[in-house]
Amino acid sequence: MTDFAQTPSGPAAGPPSRGEAVTLARARLGAGGPLAAVRVADGRITHVILEQGDLTPTVAGERVLDLDGRVLLPGLWDAHVHLAEWAAARRRLDLSGTASARQVADRVRAHSRATDGARTVLFGYGIRDGLWGDAPHKRLLDAVLPDRPVALLSADLHAVWLNSACLALTGRGDHPTGLAREREAHEILAALPEAPAETVDAWVAEACRAAAARGVTGVIDFQFGDTVAAWERRSAQLPSAVRVSAAVYPDHLDAAIARGLRTGSEIGGPEGLIRVGPLKLFTDGSLNTRTALCHDPYPGMADTADSHGLEETSPDELVRIMRRAAAHGIEPAVHAIGDRANTVALDAFEAVRCRGRIEHAQLLSPEDLPRFAELGVTAGVQPRHATDDRDVADRHWAGRTARAFAYADLLAAGARLEFGSDAPVSPLDPWLGIASAVSRTDDDRPAWHPEQRLPVRDALAAAARGRRLVRVGDRADLVVVDVDPLTADPATLRTMPVHATMTAGGWTHGPYGTGERPGAGPR
Repeated sequence: MTDFAQTPSGPAAGPPSRGEAVTLARARLGAGGPLAAVRVADGRITHVILEQGDLTPTVAGERVLDLDGRVLLPGLWDAHVHLAEWAAARRRLDLSGTASARQVADRVRAHSRATDGARTVLFGYGIRDGLWGDAPHKRLLDAVLPDRPVALLSADLHAVWLNSACLALTGRGDHPTGLAREREAHEILAALPEAPAETVDAWVAEACRAAAARGVTGVIDFQFGDTVAAWERRSAQLPSAVRVSAAVYPDHLDAAIARGLRTGSEIGGPEGLIRVGPLKLFTDGSLNTRTALCHDPYPGMADTADSHGLEETSPDELVRIMRRAAAHGIEPAVHAIGDRANTVALDAFEAVRCRGRIEHAQLLSPEDLPRFAELGVTAGVQPRHATDDRDVADRHWAGRTARAFAYADLLAAGARLEFGSDAPVSPLDPWLGIASAVSRTDDDRPAWHPEQRLPVRDALAAAARGRRLVRVGDRADLVVVDVDPLTADPATLRTMPVHATMTAGGWTHGPYGTGERPGAGPR
């Protein structure tokens, strides 16, 4: 037994944490890394030392856990989720993969029969009408379910399809088609009955535990509404299994400023697990709804203003709001999908000269690629969208897909990439995004634009907010996996077996106990 020697990375720092220290012995230090022992105390990594032969460095009397050569990685983040929506979607009718409006209607009929004639709103999610040969219309849903309200969300959360009963419930009985997009869709969804807050909070807590089981130690929650208030309420009732950065929306910006909140301000949870996130702003819509703002018109549409997509916020207004937020320490996160929208967003960052993020960055002009690094703007991207939307992109961005979901080009240009799922647009599982970024396919087809594939190490770093290795002084947010990602085939990478997850020095998943800081006596 050998005492630790401090590694040259520097001393541990940070707030104290409850519980005893623990040594993680015989851990493979990163993908393809050497065996090492890692000591955790007070929520931080205090020592990292390479193991010599059979000797396990320890501090006398402290607990030692033998990881038996498993791979120890920095904890993973989902940098773009809608947590309450995802938590609800886990209980809703999944319509992903449906190929037509008629097929959706048939699924709705079958589901309603299986739920024995309930009269509550039947929610579904996951529809993608961008490739359908028939159009969603309220008459189709009325024919299969005339009396029960039906609300079906698009996979990208930018549209909702309702029957007449649901339209009447929201005061829109005269709606011509029952299909609403963008702002109208959000207004309709806000008017629908909601589950009680305590029910939603229980769903969210369960979803966070499920995320921890996939190696997630933190999320940026872009849930619509007063996300800060929702997480202040939750943190006072239940411990969170993950760190949360709660976004601010423009309707709540003044209140956040009045309270002196800044991006990174602690708002709840032990050791500051719950913090204020960025300000969410929109420049455009989405690809599937053909509202992503593009320099070129969508195929088959006359070259008018509408044929280029939707300008959600004018450039001048975007700069004004960003400048006000940045002046009070709140960093912007700007939704931009089309190439013109990304140019507008980057122009705004250049005008304001503040830190922040662009969310999605799906279609980019070549001249905008280096601007992310030049302006210090993080690209918050969702690699699963590249594989999910490849067919829609081939149709509606025909001739432009070489610069769509251009992760390799962004990385080569020096941009900082952070991966997310946009759950419920895709499942809250970082390994799905990692696998999509590495393979550029999630079915039997060849890679889509394989030149944009990322190496495994870069994909892991983007899923861990840039952290590549476990280092002394880092927060003890860790994930232990059973298979080395460098040697995993695409199927194994997608379904990576996660042995254990630790957040802030406490186990949130795995065989060592959860809900407490590590440490249960000596070895």
